[in-house]
Amino acid sequence: MKVPASPWFSLASALIVGAALLLVFPLKLLPSLLAGLLVFELVNRLARPMQRLLAGHMGRVLAVGVLSVLVIAVLGLIFAGGFSLLMHELNNPGRMMGKLLGVVDRAREQLPEALVAYLPANVDDIRVALHDWLRGHISELQLLGKGAVHMFVTVLIGMILGAVIALQSVPDPDQLRPLAGALLTRVQRFVEAFRNIVFAQIKISLLNTTFTAIFLIGVLPLFGVHLPLTKTLILITFMAGLLPVVGNLISNTAIFVVGLSLSIWVALGALAYLIVIHKVEYFLNARIVGGQIKARAWELLLVMLVFEAAFGIAGLVAAPVYYAYLKSELKAQGWV
Repeated sequence: MKVPASPWFSLASALIVGAALLLVFPLKLLPSLLAGLLVFELVNRLARPMQRLLAGHMGRVLAVGVLSVLVIAVLGLIFAGGFSLLMHELNNPGRMMGKLLGVVDRAREQLPEALVAYLPANVDDIRVALHDWLRGHISELQLLGKGAVHMFVTVLIGMILGAVIALQSVPDPDQLRPLAGALLTRVQRFVEAFRNIVFAQIKISLLNTTFTAIFLIGVLPLFGVHLPLTKTLILITFMAGLLPVVGNLISNTAIFVVGLSLSIWVALGALAYLIVIHKVEYFLNARIVGGQIKARAWELLLVMLVFEAAFGIAGLVAAPVYYAYLKSELKAQGWV
């Protein structure tokens, strides 16, 4: 027999979910949470067409099970591929040093004298500076290595949990006890907020990366300009593009600095092109993201600024999803 709902259950569920979402940061579980949600959403989306061919509960279990393994494998390959690309650039020190020295030499010709004095003179200076930096930050690097292992393990566990949860049939919140039903409703809103933000931002990042790759690989070579570290810049563009608003600033800055190493005109041309495509993307952003959560760019930027100050990089990544969830809760209560 269903117990009548009460405002106290709604308040209790809000406090529980709010506390859980805030605890994600000090416990360093954000990568696990996002990875689990991503697998859960991908599996559920891909399972729907397969369920038409495999009817019944066992059909769903088979479809979701197969898709879970495939999704985890594909995501793992994507992460491994991105990491391998970076390591390919970094594991050839002679080639990398040569590129860096070339960038520095060309930058000397473009930058004011006051800034040139701070640039290394040769490869040996770069090696010495790198060695000194490594010696001064050895403890931080050890912590970084441990953090990387911890993140990899938690991401893997999160993906497995997302796949396991996708196997379960989601009950109707109205058929559960009041507190359980209220909690499930809020969790469903958070999952919907994640879906709206993340999949919209992936679309935007793919568009941005495509336009940027066309410029770096197709347009610039037509004018005899070959930008160094092109593959790395394309990867940075995609990864940074997953962050609303600030992602474009990060990738544009990287491309501008590398372009400056060739000439000021290449840098300005790259900047002009990027500004033009981002103006086009501005309307796409408003249509894709703004249409999903009814939020303007300044709203997201403000929330990201506050979350970054409070929780660091993790807060910067989580801010759009958390804000979308907060707006959905306020909208459900009729407050906005």
